[in-house]
Amino acid sequence: MYTPHQFQFTNREEMVAFMKQYSFATIVTNKGNLPIATQLPFAVKYNAGELLLTSHFAVANEQAKYIAENTSLVIFSEPHAYISPTHYDKIESVPTWDYIAVHAYGKAKIITEENAVIGVLEQMIAFYEPAYRQQWNHLPDKFKQGMMNGIVAFEIEVVDLQGQKKLSQNKTEVEKQRIIAHLEKSDNTVENVIAKHIREL
Repeated sequence: MYTPHQFQFTNREEMVAFMKQYSFATIVTNKGNLPIATQLPFAVKYNAGELLLTSHFAVANEQAKYIAENTSLVIFSEPHAYISPTHYDKIESVPTWDYIAVHAYGKAKIITEENAVIGVLEQMIAFYEPAYRQQWNHLPDKFKQGMMNGIVAFEIEVVDLQGQKKLSQNKTEVEKQRIIAHLEKSDNTVENVIAKHIREL
């Protein structure tokens, strides 16, 4: 990830919290010389310095064939906002974009053992909708088996984590206040979130 010094995002705990908050991410893997990508929900687990990402492909998704042998990039990115040059003091300014993103790199381990696959599904339930566990527990085994036959479960141990917070840090306080005021008035809730992040810096 290209990250100018003033936009570096390096606090690992904050990065993990961001990944958990914006956990519907894009996984990119090379198929020969061609990058292929899928949008997936990820369960994010961080313990004693080890960062694990768990998810599953549809069994028909060819990307699953390449993730064990190749390093994948998982991109977590959500809040972003266009920043108009009209907020800046200098007329000779250009439009830009403020955003937060985290890139996680690692090779995947395909999970095939039946109880482990069930564990992956139950981990996703615990992460996204704990209340669904009661309904899940009463589903017929045949239905659960059908679900497991239709997916390729996997886990990625993250070996490199990179982040960026581009939140107008290179602008003056007056300029930042103009940007915050503009974004806070927006009807776009994502722009409101970016305003909050700029204010918190």
